[in-house]
Amino acid sequence: MPSLQIRDLPEDIYRELVRRAEKERRSLSQEAVIILARCLGKEETPRARRREVLRRLQAEPVLRDTNLPDPATLVREDRDR
Repeated sequence: MPSLQIRDLPEDIYRELVRRAEKERRSLSQEAVIILARCLGKEETPRARRREVLRRLQAEPVLRDTNLPDPATLVREDRDR
């Protein structure tokens, strides 16, 4: 993955980046990437991420294994321990 080094970053921008990163519990690098992506129109919204996950799940074949034990039996065995 490429990296980016920014020289002569104004102090007030740096402080604001640090503040936002702390608020969002992210590293400075993570916050900078998210802000850049947002400004470039490349940010993926949570809804778009969920849609993509659902699309991938639907594309996966469903495995039907008839040899799986009954869940009620497993719970009973666990309780009996």
